[in-house]
Amino acid sequence: MRHRKKFITWLFKWTMVVYCKFKKKEAWNISTAALLEMKKHTFGYKLGALLHKNGFELIPKVERHDAYHLLTGFGTTVEEEIALQYCCYGNGKRTPYLYGVLLIGTLILPEYFPFYMKAYRYGKNANDFHHFDFKQILKLDFKSFQDTIFTSSAQLKMDYHQRKKHIAI
Repeated sequence: MRHRKKFITWLFKWTMVVYCKFKKKEAWNISTAALLEMKKHTFGYKLGALLHKNGFELIPKVERHDAYHLLTGFGTTVEEEIALQYCCYGNGKRTPYLYGVLLIGTLILPEYFPFYMKAYRYGKNANDFHHFDFKQILKLDFKSFQDTIFTSSAQLKMDYHQRKKHIAI
């Protein structure tokens, strides 16, 4: 399984470079340090804290991906990256890149399929979030925004370790 995860990680890195070249959106041009200067209760500050904790900066033109991580609580392991895409699919997002991740991730790591299905239902049960311009959300209160999105999904607010207990690995 370790080699399969390494292969998917390599695919993510390679395809992200290609994907960003053709992405037509404007970059936010906001650093992690600038996010950390925002008020502590805001979505922006929490996003900055997440990035800082993981040693990341926002990827230009695909910043919303990191916002999805923060909003949904999915981490950055290979299986969680795939689960995040299932969550977004359940929420209504449709992109060629997402379809590719779902297909390849499921084929290469099928043992996580129960986890992926939970992630799909998580997104399906949530209020729509995939369409937001997350740059405009940065100044909002994080907890209030998250609660608005996941009002009917209380059981799905499990942290990763609780979710991991429910999948067969």
